[in-house]
Amino acid sequence: MDDEIRNAAFATIRHLMATRPHLTSGDLKAGFQFQGQRLPLINQRQGIFKPRQMQYLLSILTAFPKSGSKVWYDDQRQVHQQIYDGHEVIDYAFMKDNPESFQNRWLREAMEHRVPVIYFLGIAPGIYEPVFPTYIVNWDPVALKAGIAFGLDMTQVANSQRDELDPVLERRYALREVKQRLHQATFREAVIHAYNQRCALSALPEPLLIDAAHIISDKDINSGQPVVPNGLTLSKVHHAAFDAHLIGIDPDYKIHVSDKLLIQRDGPLLESIKQLNGRRIHLPQRQKDHPDRDRLAQRFELFREAA
Repeated sequence: MDDEIRNAAFATIRHLMATRPHLTSGDLKAGFQFQGQRLPLINQRQGIFKPRQMQYLLSILTAFPKSGSKVWYDDQRQVHQQIYDGHEVIDYAFMKDNPESFQNRWLREAMEHRVPVIYFLGIAPGIYEPVFPTYIVNWDPVALKAGIAFGLDMTQVANSQRDELDPVLERRYALREVKQRLHQATFREAVIHAYNQRCALSALPEPLLIDAAHIISDKDINSGQPVVPNGLTLSKVHHAAFDAHLIGIDPDYKIHVSDKLLIQRDGPLLESIKQLNGRRIHLPQRQKDHPDRDRLAQRFELFREAA
């Protein structure tokens, strides 16, 4: 029964993630369907959860709360840092200080039976990145923490490659994938939040149509960090034009449209892009979130070279 319920939960999350960039608190609260009944994905008051219908653990959760008057993305959570630093085993704190509480025993049992669980990793207040399968690999009653490691979702791995993966390589591949997803998700949420969920060029207010674009690519180890001053909110079409150097933004936040577009005559969408020429971008409310002028200057040189 456990495997059937667990697979139904996994399938629900795969379906949800096919239609959205990440999961919300509402998605988690809605749970999933199993044999005609709704089962929860989480316990809303606790981070370690096992439905009564299951023998072993189903999910663990790390929330990302606001911290007083500070903006949430000013802080860097420990688990995020461990992932970014390449730790193959990530710390997960026990519930309170009794290692023998039933929630903490669930962690130990999941470790002993190598049970795959879902890790709902908080990336912003009320926003989660689901990571599964996740395994409990350490259980420390003195330090009051467990160790978790990530596995690969084998439904996403080609049949010809499954037999070639040994546990060490699987863990490394999975960590790399989680690191990339976390980078993308946290960067996106922070940038879109800073720009009040609007495109910096057009002020389009629909987050599902907006990307968090890097000013300097994250492949650049010197200037490509996933920080808000290296980001811009751009609608899908503006993002494509920015990446193709058909739109440039100078260090004074002025928009430049390439002559390649300015000379064309072809409908309202193109005209709306051409009308941006000479305007200034919409800036975040906080000065510290404004695009970094040095990065803009570096990127603007690429636009000029492509003219």
